[in-house]
Amino acid sequence: MSAGGAGGEAKGGYSPQTMMGIGIAGGLIGIYLGHFLSPMYPVFSAFGGLGAICAIAWGADAVRRVASYGLGTGVPSIGMIALGMGIVASLFGLSIGGIAGPIVAFIAAAVIGAIIGLLANKVIGMGIPIMEKAMVEIAGAGSLVIIGLSTVITGTFEYASVIEHVVAPGFIAMIFIFGGMGILHPFNANLGPDEKQDRTLIVAVEKGALALVVAGLASAINEGLLAAFLTALVGVIIWYVSFNKYFAFVVRDAHKVVGSGLLPTEEELQ
Repeated sequence: MSAGGAGGEAKGGYSPQTMMGIGIAGGLIGIYLGHFLSPMYPVFSAFGGLGAICAIAWGADAVRRVASYGLGTGVPSIGMIALGMGIVASLFGLSIGGIAGPIVAFIAAAVIGAIIGLLANKVIGMGIPIMEKAMVEIAGAGSLVIIGLSTVITGTFEYASVIEHVVAPGFIAMIFIFGGMGILHPFNANLGPDEKQDRTLIVAVEKGALALVVAGLASAINEGLLAAFLTALVGVIIWYVSFNKYFAFVVRDAHKVVGSGLLPTEEELQ
């Protein structure tokens, strides 16, 4: 990651505390609902994906706040590192935490994020005032995304099932890519002097919905075709609504361009 020019604190209608509450509470509630309800009705594993969308939106907001200080090429990198930290913390937390696994994973991710944030500021010397806090948030969001999408695929967050049905078949790579894109892409797609928080966050929801669609299709192996179809359908509906909302925001923020015609010829100027 590299600092890319002068910047400052990002502004928006949703405070960092609000987004943190949405990410943590929404993420954990969705994960636990998916875990406990899917044995009754497999389609309820989709709740894990809804929790992941909440975490993706939180992570994307944290990226826009830290990247607004001038984090140039580091915007894509920070999304990938979020999911890298999330995978390590998630597998650690689920392996030792039992029913409290998602919470243990979240705490472990926060600790890893704090260490990386300190190294970035104190050792590398990036000098971003909120780097430590932002890395804690991004890592925590990454762990909830990993567990939420894994719950969609397996119907549970039990460590053995996640290893067997998510890690071993390679679905963890898919989660890494889609989760990372959900966190890093929204700010990349909207950065500039006219970046708006609501427009950025709706892209996060849209990308999270695509992750839910893909995870839903992957769940067919464990949850059955009907549950997979319904889960994917939920993702498609969220994607459709959020994409149209994003387009409305783009129209709202776009500047009118008025054609001035061709430049006058030399003869006309004489």
